[in-house]
Amino acid sequence: MIDMKKAEYCSAIALILVEILFASALIHNVFVAKQAALAYSHSTIVDYAAAANATGALSYNSPIVSLQSSYSVDNGYLVERWGIRKIQAPEAWQITRGDPSILIAVLDTGISKSNPVLADKVALEVNLGTSPTCDDLYGHGTHMAGTIVAVAPECRLMNVKVADDSGKCTPSVVAKGIIWAVEHGARIINLSLVTPACRELEEAVNYAWNRGVILVAAAGNKGKSDPSYPAYYVNCLAVAGVKEDNSLALLSSHGDWVDVCAPGFNIYSELPDNQYGYKTGTSAAAAHVSGVAALVLSVAEDTNGNGAINDEVRCAIENSCTPIGEADLGQGLINAFQAVLKASSFDVSSQ
Repeated sequence: MIDMKKAEYCSAIALILVEILFASALIHNVFVAKQAALAYSHSTIVDYAAAANATGALSYNSPIVSLQSSYSVDNGYLVERWGIRKIQAPEAWQITRGDPSILIAVLDTGISKSNPVLADKVALEVNLGTSPTCDDLYGHGTHMAGTIVAVAPECRLMNVKVADDSGKCTPSVVAKGIIWAVEHGARIINLSLVTPACRELEEAVNYAWNRGVILVAAAGNKGKSDPSYPAYYVNCLAVAGVKEDNSLALLSSHGDWVDVCAPGFNIYSELPDNQYGYKTGTSAAAAHVSGVAALVLSVAEDTNGNGAINDEVRCAIENSCTPIGEADLGQGLINAFQAVLKASSFDVSSQ
């Protein structure tokens, strides 16, 4: 009888602890979603849920160590990167693999200096947040940079660290990051982050667009049609995430304000410490689109004579998408090959 009471007591204590941990995590996530701007907060939730859904057990990031990256079409490297194949990037590489003169600014948690593939791609860097280093101690920025380079292997990166080492950032710092990137030669800005709306941020987005820069932003992982910022701003290309079967990725935001969708579920890419692993979220979807934008930018022409080609690039991407039958996902799934083909002959003045 005593042993049974002890067992029941221990079981009750264990259950209470589990409930406390679950409640704490839930409260934290709700607080983060409503009160803070996170570079990958929502996607962190998605990673856990996706891993549990796919394997029955939690396995965050699932790092794989020391894979030798290569961008040749026939390399086993592409086996893990289903998104690269899905958007027909290898077919686009027969026309262009990008250009080293094209700088893609990654506004995020930094880019790892320990990954040789990415370290060689970073042309400029700046730390605008509260972290003591430009390096990525969180893992999100490195993952995004890896996906961008996987799509556009000849382009270079700009490491613009706007988040702290727990993934938090503010719209004012993101705005400063956008302006810094533009003034230092960025042609594309990847915004795999969500922040509260703010006039300073919107003005920075408009400033960048008017200077000929393409801004690609994650739609967010609220699982709703509520607007997310900066993706909701008209001069950002808002990107939702999909699975390999073209269904909406777990918790991806959607709505009539979304422009396109891209692979955003179990995306394999670089992590700090020369590791590799999987992440789920619209952050990864946006990174795919930034890579495609770089490919298109390398062949695009100014067809309407306005002195810029960011409008041609955006139109080529949007008008070459594959419709996938999902509501509230914009023009559909991006297609790198078709976008590159369309870029040099597409006349935006007719739209």
